Amino acid sequence: MARPRQRLQPWRPVRPRSRNNPSKTPAIPSGWRLIRTKGAVYVRELRAAHRSRNVSGELKPGEEQVEAVLAELEAVLGHGFKSHELLMRALTHRSFSNQRIADGHVPHSGKQDPADAGDNERLEFLGDAVLGLVVAEALFALHADWQEGELTRVRAQLVSRQHMAQVAAAIGLGKHLRLSPGEDKSGLRRKSTVLSNTMEAVIGALFLDGGLEPVRAFARKQVMGEAAEQLAEELRSGAALGNYKSALQERLQAERAGAPVYRVKSESGPDHRKRFLVEVRLKAEGGEPGKPMAQGTGSTKKHAEQDAARRALERLATANARLAQDEEMQDGGEEEEQAAQ
Repeated sequence: MARPRQRLQPWRPVRPRSRNNPSKTPAIPSGWRLIRTKGAVYVRELRAAHRSRNVSGELKPGEEQVEAVLAELEAVLGHGFKSHELLMRALTHRSFSNQRIADGHVPHSGKQDPADAGDNERLEFLGDAVLGLVVAEALFALHADWQEGELTRVRAQLVSRQHMAQVAAAIGLGKHLRLSPGEDKSGLRRKSTVLSNTMEAVIGALFLDGGLEPVRAFARKQVMGEAAEQLAEELRSGAALGNYKSALQERLQAERAGAPVYRVKSESGPDHRKRFLVEVRLKAEGGEPGKPMAQGTGSTKKHAEQDAARRALERLATANARLAQDEEMQDGGEEEEQAAQ
């Protein structure tokens, strides 16, 4: 005999409490009475959305609150923004924007809420182009003796993702990023790619809000500065401008000493903050890799290899300097002996 079909009971009304004020409850739309399973999913999603809005700032900040939050960053940038919405957009990662849309925060007509300013990807595109122009202009004016190739190589280093991430970290840009709660917990705020992209977006916002002059001032102070002087010195010395692997290989080939070989010795840290230890060894022609020349660390294998090559070059330079000093002392001793005779 077939069992009678069980009738599903509707889910009883439940009003989840607000985390900020237990006495107040979020409004639940009509027509929410569902079967138990779907009702549980609905209530659970409602609570998650309410919680994420509290974390990301559902309370709409007034102009005074926005100014207080962004004042520190504006001081570092050296420019007071006329449009705070523009700067807010430059600081907004697409995960935050997508989270706002998923939570039902769709921009309305009229004056836009700064929290719904959209993501920064278009500003990143603009900032990348503006930064390249400003750095090229500065290098062209400062180094009249450089040719096209030299200008291009130095500019490439100054506008590289690695260098822009260092600039962003130096001015504390990471703490101002607007990320979704999930991406924030995953460590995205400290990722070099996100930092460099956001730095370019902020430069794009600087250009739109104040023109080229604030971008020029920021680039001279933060993007160029000591880094440009160091790159110019490396260029004069014949180095590979940050590409230490190429410099090491060229030097070893010129001395006919062999070729460098890189091996990963160890990996450590979680997936979003990996650290690699790489060792570089000298391999003679037709032979096995010999003694290690140096070791380097980095957040990626490429960065660790570059660090190992840099350390190897430093050791070679130190060894050559000592050898030259010993030869000078030996020559001086021989000259004294000849003079005594």
